Amino acid sequence: MKTPDLLEKALKFGINLGLDRMLKLLDLLGNPHKDLKVIHVAGTNGKGSVVTVLSSILAQSGKKVGIFTSPFLERFTERIRILDGREDLLRFVEDDSTGEIDKESLDRYLDMASKAIDEMTSQGYENPTEFEIITAVAFLYYKEQNVDVAVLETGLGGRLDSTNVVDKPLLTVITAIGLDHTEILGDTVGKIAAEKAGIFKPGVEAIVFEPKNMILTKSQQDEVREVLIKEAKERGAKLKFSSPSNKRTFYTKEGPMRFTCDGFEDGIETTLLGAHQVNNIVLAADCARFLKIKEKDIKEGIRLSRWKGRVEFLSNDPLVIMDGGHNPQGLKSLSDALTRICAGKLKTTGLRLLMGVMADKDVPNMLKILRSSGIEITEVYATTVDNKRSMKGSELCDRLKLVYNEQVETTAFDDAKTAAQSALLRTLKDGKPLLVTGSLYLVGEVRGRLKEILKEQGS
Repeated sequence: MKTPDLLEKALKFGINLGLDRMLKLLDLLGNPHKDLKVIHVAGTNGKGSVVTVLSSILAQSGKKVGIFTSPFLERFTERIRILDGREDLLRFVEDDSTGEIDKESLDRYLDMASKAIDEMTSQGYENPTEFEIITAVAFLYYKEQNVDVAVLETGLGGRLDSTNVVDKPLLTVITAIGLDHTEILGDTVGKIAAEKAGIFKPGVEAIVFEPKNMILTKSQQDEVREVLIKEAKERGAKLKFSSPSNKRTFYTKEGPMRFTCDGFEDGIETTLLGAHQVNNIVLAADCARFLKIKEKDIKEGIRLSRWKGRVEFLSNDPLVIMDGGHNPQGLKSLSDALTRICAGKLKTTGLRLLMGVMADKDVPNMLKILRSSGIEITEVYATTVDNKRSMKGSELCDRLKLVYNEQVETTAFDDAKTAAQSALLRTLKDGKPLLVTGSLYLVGEVRGRLKEILKEQGS
């Protein structure tokens, strides 16, 4: 399902941080957020992973869980989901459309929002942004469906994000922090950390990814830690840092990863791949323990967690991997995961890369991280993504040539699906592994087509 018309029109208002419009819109809609129990998650990287693992644990424990994430990959309705207990969770494992808001409900809530928007703009308020409208729709849906808890992922930042209207959440969570959206959130990790910490609330537990495990310099890690401690104190939040101790990871030919650490000494299985995911999983587990979820439900919820487009293997033969890494930290985590999981395969054959990026990202450092990862890239299909923020495929080619000193063969495409089809057909012919990365928007645009081709070819 594509983006509904009301929201498509609201895209022209762009990113416009602030809570006045959101609070007015919600007031006209009856303030549905005030009747919800909320877990609020902010961060630069890992938000979606933490949200999906924690939501799976909660559903496994029998809770009716509202899940709000962004952006969507293949269907707009992915952004608003409800998993009602273990049975829904098991259905979601088999069918990732399980629990998504239905079109009839979405249209009804959008009609309510449209009337409220007309009223507020007639009173002189600015038109809400697309993200503000869809956040309000999620609140309406979760209230009407009487969820036990809603797990909300911020869209951008935290302090002025439209999700930050809940006065007393059950819990606030911050994942890994990095330099992203610097033109909006600030040009240092300290400024960005302060914006993320804007979700802290008086007397509310704040469980935060340990800064020493973040992909930052030592001085940046210290800066983030200092800022988070300061913000928690000023806002009256109860701060706890989350960090796995004695971590070890193991991979199997069948796909799942196993890891051990303090609290999971007997080992635990997950389909979320990469050592960075252990940090995210332990953060989610610490949240679940704070909420007094039983240990057996924590382990089973982790095992059943699914998060597509994150070090996702679409095929093992030939090797086709997708990852939505879209900033330097994301590309570093991806590179580390690949060198652990399939380094032998990549050393013998090299890698074919399908890449598309947003022009407002730190593309030079993303490419430098790929270049220094030790993974040999022999060929790149650089494409324009169907998003107004996308960098042109031809410009990405130019940047690749600068970083790789023209040692890598590059081809520019104006259409991502055409690029994906060309790259995969070549891989099916010569067996060279294919990696798709650079943007979640790219992953969402081409994932379905790649799966179709692989199914047709019996891979």
